[in-house]
This record gives sequence, structure tokens and C-alpha cells, in this order.
Amino acid sequence: MRYLLKKTVAMVGMMGAGKTAVGQALAVRLGVPFRDSDTEIVAASNMEIAEIFAKYGEAFFREKEAQVLARLLDGAPSVLSTGGGAYLREENRALVSRRGVALWLKADLDLLWSRVRHKATRPLLNTADPRATLAELCAAREPIYAKADLVVETRPGFSIAKTTERAVAALADRPDVLEKAR
Repeated sequence: MRYLLKKTVAMVGMMGAGKTAVGQALAVRLGVPFRDSDTEIVAASNMEIAEIFAKYGEAFFREKEAQVLARLLDGAPSVLSTGGGAYLREENRALVSRRGVALWLKADLDLLWSRVRHKATRPLLNTADPRATLAELCAAREPIYAKADLVVETRPGFSIAKTTERAVAALADRPDVLEKAR
């Protein structure tokens, strides 16, 4: 089946939820470009995310993230993977609602931990107890992610393809976002 995407789909959720992997597969499935806000920030700043955090702090990073998000939401519909903290800002949520649709990839703590525990690229987890930090982030962020327009749950046994099909099904329930092409 072919589809016509009418609005950008902003993938939101915790680090390790699969926003990039599922987002890339979703973009291919829908025949639209895939964009990643973190990749765009790295390209624009010529610095890795962890370097930006270390040199300028989280507040500076979040401001740049908001600017990149606004730029990426302009233009033709695409699938956009956002950083785990991007959707936390009220201004970013409002921007996504006006120009696109937010799709929360919901994953439990154990799954997230299994995916991020060996990665040194997560500056918020550079703590004495990164699993406890991840649990605190989940507890604080999930009520905000729950404000997303759509929710797709991902589980340990789900492949990228299965999660992508679940995302397509959720989007297909929104004719203002996704239309079956003739």
C-alpha cells in the first residue's frame, strides 16, 4: 500500500526508544525524507552533542535544538527523529502540534537500559549510577511524552519492521496526517 504523508511526523521519546531506527524505516515505508535533529545540530555546530553539553551546558544545547527543530519542521513532510529532551519544552510541543504530529515511541525502562547502557554518547547518563538516572528521566519525562498525538509501544521482542508497521497503523488512523494513495 502507498501513502501520502501530509504532515511531518516528529518521533519523540526516551533515548534508546528507537526513534532513529524506526524513524528511518518509517520514512522509507512512506517514501519521504528522514531527518534527525541531533545529526543536524552536530553538523551545524561541528561538535558532538556531548561536547556541546560539556562546553556550553544543557540550556545552550536546548536553545539550539529548538532552533534546529523549527527549521526542520518547515518544508515538505518528512519523518523527524528528535532528541529525547526536545519534546519537553512547551514551545517545541506547540511547534510540533502546529506544523506536524508527535508520535511517542513508548518503551519501558528495562528495554531502554538494554539499548543505552554501553553507549558513551549519552551525556545525561554520565553519572555515578546511570541506570538510576535513566529511571529518574523516564519518571519525569513520560507524563510529558504522553501529551503526544500518537503513541506506539515498542517491546523487546518487536523488530524494527513490526514497530514501523504499528506506527503506520497509528498514522493511518489520522487522515489529516496520512492518506492512502490511489
